[in-house]
Amino acid sequence: MEEVNLHHIFETGFFLVLIAAGITAIAKKVKQPYPIALVIVGALIGLFNIPLLEPLKMFITEGEIFNFVIITLFLPALLGEAALKLPFSHLKENKKPILALAFGGTLLSFLIIGFTAHFFLGLSLPAAFVFGALMSATDPVSVLSIFKSVGVKKRLSVVIEGESLFNDGLAVVLFKISAFSLISYLDAGWSGLGMGLWDFIRVISLGLIVGGALGYGFSVLTKYFDDYPLEIIFSILLFYGSFLIAESLHASGVIAVVVAALIFGNFGSKIGMSPTTKLNINNFWDVAALLANSIVFLMIGLEITRIDMTEKWGMIVLAIFVVLVARSAAVYTSMSFIRDFSVRWKHILNWGGLKGSLSIALVLSLPRSFDGREDLLILAFSVVLFSLVVQGLTIKPLISFLGINKKEEEYGEYELLLSQLHRYESALKEINDAKGKFYLTKTVTDEYVSKYQQKMEITIAELDELYRRKPELKEKQYETLRKVIFYAEHEAVDKLSKEEIISSETAETERRKLTETIVELSHDKEG
Repeated sequence: MEEVNLHHIFETGFFLVLIAAGITAIAKKVKQPYPIALVIVGALIGLFNIPLLEPLKMFITEGEIFNFVIITLFLPALLGEAALKLPFSHLKENKKPILALAFGGTLLSFLIIGFTAHFFLGLSLPAAFVFGALMSATDPVSVLSIFKSVGVKKRLSVVIEGESLFNDGLAVVLFKISAFSLISYLDAGWSGLGMGLWDFIRVISLGLIVGGALGYGFSVLTKYFDDYPLEIIFSILLFYGSFLIAESLHASGVIAVVVAALIFGNFGSKIGMSPTTKLNINNFWDVAALLANSIVFLMIGLEITRIDMTEKWGMIVLAIFVVLVARSAAVYTSMSFIRDFSVRWKHILNWGGLKGSLSIALVLSLPRSFDGREDLLILAFSVVLFSLVVQGLTIKPLISFLGINKKEEEYGEYELLLSQLHRYESALKEINDAKGKFYLTKTVTDEYVSKYQQKMEITIAELDELYRRKPELKEKQYETLRKVIFYAEHEAVDKLSKEEIISSETAETERRKLTETIVELSHDKEG
């Protein structure tokens, strides 16, 4: 019987991956954000009775299964992957906006939603603040995938990703305190307030200690090995180990994973990883994160259709309004002290604070005896659906409307000069072709050649001046040239190996050298 169940689970899982991968591939091909496509398709599958997919729907939408897959199976991987590739220097440069949003903004949003939900939505005090915690966690996956397709400033992406990494941990702590300890703290009066504050500090601090200790330990461990498959295994053990150990100590597993991955990706990669190892670890977690996100968002779509929202429309609309107002208040208030952050960027941070899988997984983890659980399910699912579909689909037009993209005035000037150079080169080539084809005299052609050569010299001078003002434009060309050279050399080694002119061992050594060279060049560029 157990073998049959395991076989059924494997088949169901494989089918889920197949659907998720197919939708993700199509969305990427048509250059649309794949998380939103997955949620919509998942919801459609859930709404319509498709006999072939019924076993999948029944299995995935069990609350315990969803909760296990999101929180235990995928959350450590997704948090670890994001933190692993986030340079500490970027966090340090943007620490003020990230800390303001992740701590000040999250706490403000939590309090506004909690009190408003209690007084206007009629939820009990614990349920209201549970809802506040659920809606204070932001999910960066959807909005970052849109940012990449549109091309916004790197700093804006770093801030919204940094906020999400840290505010997820804070939101989970607030959720647990609100769900399981709030009433006892309130009953104890002022001493209860002190207990609650101590519990809050203890959970976060212990998460920081666990993540810091394991991150440092595994970083040192990498010094003794130069074996990227083994070091990938170390990273898996680190992410899941820090999460599980912290949770077993009643600390924040989310914070532990983020801290451990940040240390491993910055300190560990510096002292103990070769360029080849760094490249392969990043590639491994790229694949893992894409797979996890694809499954997660498809599951959200499937899960949302399990909730009957028909009799709660008034409550749902009010809840969405409350969450939007709280997010606005949190962003604009916490960021009011940050001087070098434009108002347009704040608009994107506000509308881009999407809710996602963590909110749904947390609400499903509430015990069935929790007072107000059904209302919380309806409200949380409705806000997440609105957030992913409505906000997710409108963030891209908003970015374009506000003009927040990489193609600033200097980049437009660069494109114009580049276009002129190509025009003049084409004209000169055409003059030479026409000279022989139509037997044009040298006197006539030389006059035009001289004019176009002068134009080219002026344009090249303007381009050099632009490179001086904007060095990153020239760096982009260097980056392109490096890749072209790297692939040419790699192809030459492959050709020699296939024709058995060099041995496979020599070819592998040469490939490793080439890989390390290109990674080192990329690392130097980032530095």
